[in-house]
Amino acid sequence: MKNSIKRIFIITIILANIGCDQVSKDIVQKKVIPGDYIHILDDNFILTNVENTGAAMGLGQNWPTPAKIILLKIIPALVLLFLGYQILKNNNRNKWLTISFAFIIGGGVGNLLDRFVHGSVTDFFFIKIGILKTGIFNMADVSVTLGALLILFLTLSKKNEALNVINKDFLDGEG
Repeated sequence: MKNSIKRIFIITIILANIGCDQVSKDIVQKKVIPGDYIHILDDNFILTNVENTGAAMGLGQNWPTPAKIILLKIIPALVLLFLGYQILKNNNRNKWLTISFAFIIGGGVGNLLDRFVHGSVTDFFFIKIGILKTGIFNMADVSVTLGALLILFLTLSKKNEALNVINKDFLDGEG
């Protein structure tokens, strides 16, 4: 029963990330004119509506269709399925590592859904604070980034322990 509750918790985190991403994109698509720039906090926080047919920062927008299908749809889908299987298969690993991968999976699925359904990903946030300037991104990107930062934090705070868990459980397919 305990493992079932953990699996439900993991699935809930993944679905919450997908839901936040998809709802926010739907609102932007309905309320923000494509290409418009709405200054929320002066020039520091801008809301826009951009369709990205590539990956992060538009990488791959001009690739031939077969390359886009393989590199932006098929391979990411296989990686997300593998990660999802791994975190649901064994609930005895570090809970924070599991949560971080659930965030990455949720964000990845959110953007992947857009690629399969619409052929592009809706991006809408832009932040500029001092010398910090982001590209245009969405809530799925936030989920993936938070998950990756948590993994980095776990790796640095636990030294090699977190990295060993990642290697054993995820890369070797054990656990």
